[in-house]
Amino acid sequence: MSWESYQKQFDAYLKLERSLSMNSRLAYLQDVSKLQSFAVNTLQKPSPLQIDREDIGAFLGLLFELGLSEASQSRILSGLRLFYSWICLEGYAQQNPTEAIEGPKLKRKMPEVLSLEEIEAMLGTFDLSSPDGYRNRCMCEILYSSGLRASELTNLKKSSYYKDIGFLRIIGKGSKERLVPIGTQARHYLDIYLGEIWPSLQKNKGFEDHLFLNKRGAALSRVMLFIIIRSAASQAGVNKVISPHTFRHSFATHLVEGGADLRAVQEMLGHSSILTTEIYTHLSKEYLSSVIMEFHPRSKIK
Repeated sequence: MSWESYQKQFDAYLKLERSLSMNSRLAYLQDVSKLQSFAVNTLQKPSPLQIDREDIGAFLGLLFELGLSEASQSRILSGLRLFYSWICLEGYAQQNPTEAIEGPKLKRKMPEVLSLEEIEAMLGTFDLSSPDGYRNRCMCEILYSSGLRASELTNLKKSSYYKDIGFLRIIGKGSKERLVPIGTQARHYLDIYLGEIWPSLQKNKGFEDHLFLNKRGAALSRVMLFIIIRSAASQAGVNKVISPHTFRHSFATHLVEGGADLRAVQEMLGHSSILTTEIYTHLSKEYLSSVIMEFHPRSKIK
């Protein structure tokens, strides 16, 4: 079979058996297409079954020469691992050519985190006398209160808010669902928003249940959310490069610093692996170290 035939079956596997979203499936297929182009045009190998370990190594070397970041190289290799794992699972091949190939060493970059004072300053910039201002305050309260991703917030439905128990039903990556608690302050602003502002908003067909809408009655975009947060940071005098995800990082970091169980934080963030959540323990340790260096009487060399 040709590369295209295998990719078509692989896509069906990702959709039906792995339940991945269209964006995730496209990302995996693009990884395979990059290898296909290299295999067909450079190696003259018209089938993925002809690829061996040396070919994968040469392909990764090409990605390095093209200047792709270590993170991009690692992600592509991860996609190829899954593709060839599926090929072996289906019995098309006995060996996975990506086995025993190490990806590039990734430098873990610590995400930017806001202090509680910076968050309060940003929240205080919104004009609560206008519907847009109240909507924006409500969105940022929820971002910090529940640690949502930008796409999770902009896709949030009114029917996903369980007011009686104070939880939000979130559709996360890979269409996985989770229940996330919403804090007291965020509930306060959300209840007023739903009771006094949301009913009078224009709602286009298909967006009748959407929680956060733009002026045209459609879902607020992630780009607009980014602009709203950048503007609030600028008005508050917060001199950090931030995005909606910064609220998520701050939410998790402040919980860990406060002594929250890491498994609970993992559940609220929707991380499939505890290893992803563990970055916040490193942030917490850095915070503790900075406190000692700043306030301990024996921390400074005389």
